[in-house]
This record gives sequence, structure tokens and C-alpha cells, in this order.
Amino acid sequence: MSERRAAQSGQSVVELALIVPVFMLLLLGLLEFGMAFDHTITVSYATREGARTGSALVDGGASGCASVDPRIVAAVQRVLTSPGSQVAISRVSEIRIYEATATGAETSGKVNIWRYDPTHGPTVDGEQLDFAVTSVGWSACDRTAHPPQSVGVSLKYRYVFATPVGLIMSMVGGSGPAGLDISDRTVMAMNPSR
Repeated sequence: MSERRAAQSGQSVVELALIVPVFMLLLLGLLEFGMAFDHTITVSYATREGARTGSALVDGGASGCASVDPRIVAAVQRVLTSPGSQVAISRVSEIRIYEATATGAETSGKVNIWRYDPTHGPTVDGEQLDFAVTSVGWSACDRTAHPPQSVGVSLKYRYVFATPVGLIMSMVGGSGPAGLDISDRTVMAMNPSR
């Protein structure tokens, strides 16, 4: 009888050894998915806030057209650096402000590109931006509500895995820290608030 119990006990240990890694991988995968989803929501909200600001500052807004794009980027940055945000702003590679077509796509050549550069960004409302303009193809002075135009704001972000799932994926997928490229865009019609 005792040999039979010992065999069953050994079988239980083997079953546990087979099930625990699978269970842990599922648990860590769910945790990683939740964190990536949180970053995605923050990035989405940031582009929406930038587009909302850009649509309200049509015709240059009250402070003139030179301050429009820095104010759009400042709105995006405020969301990305707000309390509770887990987004690492240094992993935002690019913010694009563009004239959108009827389908929401970029109008060829009418795009302004801002890249992460914490030392050369302009100052807005007393805060230096962590982004600097690298390309201007759509002057803020040319934006009007009549005829109707739409402003688009897009953002590219690199999410780096925080759990051992990332380590497993980097072993399978290649070199460097494993992660996901997250991007989002929001388009809004020009709508002056005055």
C-alpha cells in the first residue's frame, strides 16, 4: 500500500511541475497585456487632447499662429506626463501634426514632425517641452475653418515589456528589449472656440 501512495505522490509532483510554468506564463501574459493596454489608452488620450487643442486654435488662436503647434505638443505632453501615467516619455519617438484628408490620412507634404529632444524644445506656459520640431510642412498660419480643414495628431511610442514574458519573447524574437510599437492618431475638424 505505501508503495502505491509514493507512486501517486510522485505523479502529483510531476503534474504540478508541468502545470505551474503554463499557469505562470498565462498569469504574466495577462499582467503584461493589462500594462500594455494602459499605455495604449494613455497614448490614445494624448493624441485626442492634441487634436482637440489644434482644432480650437484655428486661425492662430488668441496668441498667434507661431504658438499653435507648441501648444498642441504641450497638450500631448501634459497627458503623457500626468500623474498616474505609466508612459515613458523618452520612448515617444515622434509626434506628427498634419492636415487630414476626408479619410483621416495625411495630406501629402502638409505635416509637421516633432521628435523627442528634452534640451531643445520650446517653452509653453513656463514649461519646456521635451519635443522639438524637426520638420515643418504645414504652417499654422495657413489653417482655417473656412473652407473646412481637419487637423490630425499622431504619435509613435515603444512599449517595453515589464514582466519576464518580455524576456521569453526576446529569446524567441531576437536581440534587444522586447516590446510593442504603439501608435495612435486623432483627427478633428477645425472649429474655432471664439
